[in-house]
Amino acid sequence: MNNTWIKYGVYFVLIVLIQGLVVDNIQINEYLNPMIYPIMIMMLPFELGVTVTMLVAVILGLSVDMFSNTFGLNASAALVIGYLRPGILNLIKPRDGYDTVLLPTIHDMGKLWFLTYASILLFIHHLWFFVIEILRFDQFFHIVLKALFSIVFSLALIILFQYIFYKPSKK
Repeated sequence: MNNTWIKYGVYFVLIVLIQGLVVDNIQINEYLNPMIYPIMIMMLPFELGVTVTMLVAVILGLSVDMFSNTFGLNASAALVIGYLRPGILNLIKPRDGYDTVLLPTIHDMGKLWFLTYASILLFIHHLWFFVIEILRFDQFFHIVLKALFSIVFSLALIILFQYIFYKPSKK
């Protein structure tokens, strides 16, 4: 168990550093704002409770906020998906339920399941982030376009991250 938490701690630091030092500095255009840090919340074990998930999410979000000077914006978006994650996992649960040995990764759960799971969480995260960031209802289509383009780019980076850093769980 301790080995697992050490591994998650290393992933946490790595993800925050990659987000803060590399991904936040990718400026292609105004509609592409990639975010990979939600992968930390996505990859938490299935059986982890909502309280611990939300605690990890708020610490993660605040850590990213310190790098990007967004004053709680990332923390609020991370907290929202941390809270909604158990419900989404229940919504897309396989017929036989989740094997507690497996993790919610592309290797363990399959490409289609992971794309569905990650797309839903990223949609919620990005939409919340950009609605709060822009906070103007007359910019609705701008917000939606920014969220959609950013989701596609973020999802591509998260899938790449999955293949580089995560290995299939041992059954």
